[in-house]
Amino acid sequence: MPSQKELFLRYQAQTSIAPLLLEIQKAEGIYLYDTEGRKIVDLISGISVSSLGHGNQSIIDAIKTQAEKHLHVMVYGELVQAPQIELAKLLSEFLPQQLDNIYFVSTGSEAIEGAVKLARRYTSKSKIAVAKNAYHGNTLGAMSFMSDMHYRKKFEPLVPDVYFFEFNNTASLDFIDDSFACILVEPVQGEAGYIPATDLFLSSLRNRASQLDILLLFDEIQCGMGRTGSLFAFQQYGITPDVLVLSKAFGAGLPLGAFISSKEIMSSLSHNPVLGHITTFGGHPLSCAAALAGLKELNNSGLIASVSQKEALFRKCLQHPKIKSISGRGLMLALEFDNFDQNLEIIQRCLAKGLLTDWFLFAPNKLRLAPPLIITESQIESVCNILLECIQ
Repeated sequence: MPSQKELFLRYQAQTSIAPLLLEIQKAEGIYLYDTEGRKIVDLISGISVSSLGHGNQSIIDAIKTQAEKHLHVMVYGELVQAPQIELAKLLSEFLPQQLDNIYFVSTGSEAIEGAVKLARRYTSKSKIAVAKNAYHGNTLGAMSFMSDMHYRKKFEPLVPDVYFFEFNNTASLDFIDDSFACILVEPVQGEAGYIPATDLFLSSLRNRASQLDILLLFDEIQCGMGRTGSLFAFQQYGITPDVLVLSKAFGAGLPLGAFISSKEIMSSLSHNPVLGHITTFGGHPLSCAAALAGLKELNNSGLIASVSQKEALFRKCLQHPKIKSISGRGLMLALEFDNFDQNLEIIQRCLAKGLLTDWFLFAPNKLRLAPPLIITESQIESVCNILLECIQ
């Protein structure tokens, strides 16, 4: 009888030639448990998805309750469904007044593409300005917003009229004029190795977009939902985007994304042509029920207020000559090493000692630290001790 790993390799499409092949039996809190009985600390949260940890009872109860009522009933936007309405209403209470209209989708890539479609439709312009080394998804459209030729070359031609600027370099913005539909940026770049935008850079983007009647789009798929120490990263900059994009932790463990704007801007998708954006499973009632429970938990638990203190503890504990720098904000941190080979060896040692971490697409010499927000200070100290052993 073939093992599960053999069946996985035989029947499931592979995305790399060397998958981890961890066979997970269950997950609870910050821990994963494999079929060999190992207890593994999840230091990447499914790439910033499981912010409330694994097996949160409030989320599980909400999923069970909704599952007993109904699952999918109709494509998004046609029927009035309580989980969608309640989630949209609560989410809008945490957002600025001009971000009061929410379009639910299934994934981050779909949310990005929906947001860019919205910008093109509302402005009647086509050009898109995007930061270099950004990652906004991997569908053909979202990949068009990726500057790295290694990853995009084999899939070209991609979406036209995409132009790149240097992240955190205001001088590189001069080419952006009123022929552009939008500027798309991550307040904290993800796959570049957790690089926060400077205050000056984001304010320059905001000013330029406002002066030229260009929509400013913030991708908070990875840095949103409390990960940087506020519910949304943009709140720390005192700048409001015209369109906010969410996914990952937003779904509280289930597939969900959203792009959010004003009623005026969003209404442009409803006519000429009608159904300007359509999704079958976006706003799935099960996902919305989970997200609603997750948002309530995040707001009521005090977890977000603890993020900055936990970041400081990581930075204090992780002092070693081989760590060249620590970048990031909140509980999205990156340890920089000399090269990829050294980083990979450390990552492999970590896994052998019960820590699951990873590297970055555009910064392969950096090690990713994005644990669930529920991680305690004593757990951080324990994790850091193991990390230092693996680095040494």
